[in-house]
Amino acid sequence: MDWSGRRVLVTGGAGFLGANLCHELARRGARVVALDGFLFGGGANPKNLDGSGVELVRGDIREIDLRPLCEGATAIFNLAAQTSHMGGQADPLADIAVNAVAQVRLIQAAREAAPDAIVVHASTRQFYGRPRKLPVDENEPVAPPDANGVSKFAGEQYWMLEHRVRGRPVVSLRLTNCYGPRLRVRDARQTFLGIWLRCVLEGKPFEVWGGAQLRDMTYVDDVTEAFIRSAEQKACHGRIFNIGGSPPISLHDLAEMVVRLAGPPAHYSTREFPADRAQIDIGSYHADDSAFRAAAGWAPTVSLEEGIARTIEWFRPRLGDYL
Repeated sequence: MDWSGRRVLVTGGAGFLGANLCHELARRGARVVALDGFLFGGGANPKNLDGSGVELVRGDIREIDLRPLCEGATAIFNLAAQTSHMGGQADPLADIAVNAVAQVRLIQAAREAAPDAIVVHASTRQFYGRPRKLPVDENEPVAPPDANGVSKFAGEQYWMLEHRVRGRPVVSLRLTNCYGPRLRVRDARQTFLGIWLRCVLEGKPFEVWGGAQLRDMTYVDDVTEAFIRSAEQKACHGRIFNIGGSPPISLHDLAEMVVRLAGPPAHYSTREFPADRAQIDIGSYHADDSAFRAAAGWAPTVSLEEGIARTIEWFRPRLGDYL
């Protein structure tokens, strides 16, 4: 697809994944509108869009009139979400309002203002819960371990219903642990790796909970390419895909890599999961994303070691902007 001059809406566009996507779409010539409500505890940061040339609209997806933002859009990349698992447990009504009810608002607005727009929806592997087997493919039963998983699954299913009933080209990407420049690093609300990176850059120890669990990590440039190819490739439309990344690694080995790449005085300690976290921990996870690779012609290009090194070096001069 030639993106030059095409109008594109990115919800959650000032967040970690959304902003990186906005930068790349703008680089390819798209006229990008980024919508973000800058919700408390989210990943949005106005610095994320610096130098992108993207139009930023500040507004809460639960309240703002979405029709003018959808008007004339060729594609809608839908990344607006409440992603904190503990936040969803603490306030499930707010969680549902963003991840499910607001999705229906966007669907209705898109029906009126952008009936032919391709929609790529950012979903999550979280609602699989504790996997029966590894790697996890798209046939794994859905068994959300927390309220956030329930609300995210509902939002995804509203979008897939839009495809089945209305014929809109919709793709849902169930993402694993994503990392890279512009990640929320002030705390662990977006991912455990965020707080690890903050600690090593501040010369403080970080904690590894458990340590034996396996995770696959996806560098943000590879995630961005997955979003764009999902829109471009008709073989992806109407389907749900897992997105993985680097080969699985234990949290202990990942911590060792972070310490080595960050250099002295970086170090960490290991502890058991806190009781409230242990209840919703899914154990080991890594994705079977062969279906997406075949449909989109996609494969991750950034190794885990290279990605961690790039991320650390990107944040070194910018850490103050993200705390």
